[in-house]
Amino acid sequence: EVQLVESGGGLVQPGGSLSLSCAASGFPFSTYAMTWVRQAPGKGLEWVSTIAAAGASTTYADSVKGRFTISRDNAKNTLYLQLNSLKTEDTAMYYCAKYSPSVVRGLIRPTSQGTQVTVSS
Repeated sequence: EVQLVESGGGLVQPGGSLSLSCAASGFPFSTYAMTWVRQAPGKGLEWVSTIAAAGASTTYADSVKGRFTISRDNAKNTLYLQLNSLKTEDTAMYYCAKYSPSVVRGLIRPTSQGTQVTVSS
């Protein structure tokens, strides 16, 4: 059974930082590209970032480029997202998922629980 468990969210002031983690199990993690998406209150799913299976290639949404960093540790079956210079508009539930075009386009909502990031003063 595929399991993805996100953690690390919380309440942070604008300009602050958070580190999100996603523990994966039930599938060969090291062979899959992985993605972070987010959903702000009252809005649709928004793709945030994708990392290739070996971690050599990363892509970011323009809204987070230069502030967020995606990474992975295939030995630990764990995906990460470092969030820096946070803005109030980054407030959302963050989800990790196996990469797919449908996930990136927001057509498929991840089934994992997500981790809440709230940026507020």
